[in-house]
Amino acid sequence: MIPSFNTGSTGADRFSFIQSPPFLLLVTGTLIGFNLPLGKIAGGEGISPMIWALIVSLGASGMLLPMLVVKRRLTLPKGKMLRYVMISALISYVTPNLLLFSVIPHAGAGFTGLMFALSPVFTLSMAVLARQKTPNRIGLTGIGIGLAGAIIVSITRGAAPDAPPLIWLLAALSIPLTLAFGNIYRTIDWPEDAQPDALAFWSHGFAVLVYLSLLTATNAALPLNELASIPLAAPAQMLIAGLTFPAFFRLQQKGGPVLLSQIGYVAAAVGLLAATAILGEEYSAMTWLGAMVIALGIAVTIWGQTAASSGSRVPATLPMGRLLSK
Repeated sequence: MIPSFNTGSTGADRFSFIQSPPFLLLVTGTLIGFNLPLGKIAGGEGISPMIWALIVSLGASGMLLPMLVVKRRLTLPKGKMLRYVMISALISYVTPNLLLFSVIPHAGAGFTGLMFALSPVFTLSMAVLARQKTPNRIGLTGIGIGLAGAIIVSITRGAAPDAPPLIWLLAALSIPLTLAFGNIYRTIDWPEDAQPDALAFWSHGFAVLVYLSLLTATNAALPLNELASIPLAAPAQMLIAGLTFPAFFRLQQKGGPVLLSQIGYVAAAVGLLAATAILGEEYSAMTWLGAMVIALGIAVTIWGQTAASSGSRVPATLPMGRLLSK
């Protein structure tokens, strides 16, 4: 069960909005949205998806390491925490990132990013089955509006003359499904009293080990020389990853899996704008209409979260979390 942490610092009250779920939602989704054009730049230069996924996890763990050392929170994971970081690394980072960076060169950064907008629906369905905290009526309305926008985008992109082969469209659709599995698992098996930064560091640290193992098994040497062709994009990707995951795990802690999944709507909108402005990707008017509908869904979702936060607080997890923790 995800615990609540109280800093006890009254001097920081004026900045409490920085830790609020709506703010964390916007920040995390925006940062993830910028992964998409960077991933396409890497794919365009022939960088393997596994190398780029490795860069993401290296950036996240590399930025978190000094923070944990300074705070004296760097301890080896054991027992439930070790299980958590291993499983969450595989289903939350390794599998989705390999899919993501494999699909982007074929389907485009904008369209692939919009697939993130389907993750709230998958997550909500799984949350209901797992008896997790679900949004109020306003929040559910926001999810529905966002889904309508994602459907519009998917249909218009699939019917476009330059649409990618069906196999890549199906691969793109599998991204939100894997994200939903990760969102639910990280909530129901959250180790008791575990700090978000420590979980983020060790999860990405284990993901790094998985990538390195796969790369060394399939190559005589690590093909890191590929990164020489994009000397600016790789550090930018590492920086963005390092900024993303402290906010990501705090949003998981404070908002639960369904609210967390709605970073997909923000990432989708940001990814589409960035792909158009930075990479010159072109989309039809109907695609942009779908993006506007998604943006409306984001606004309604944030409104619902704000309304819910003023009422009684519902625990982020219910009995299934205790079953897994045994």
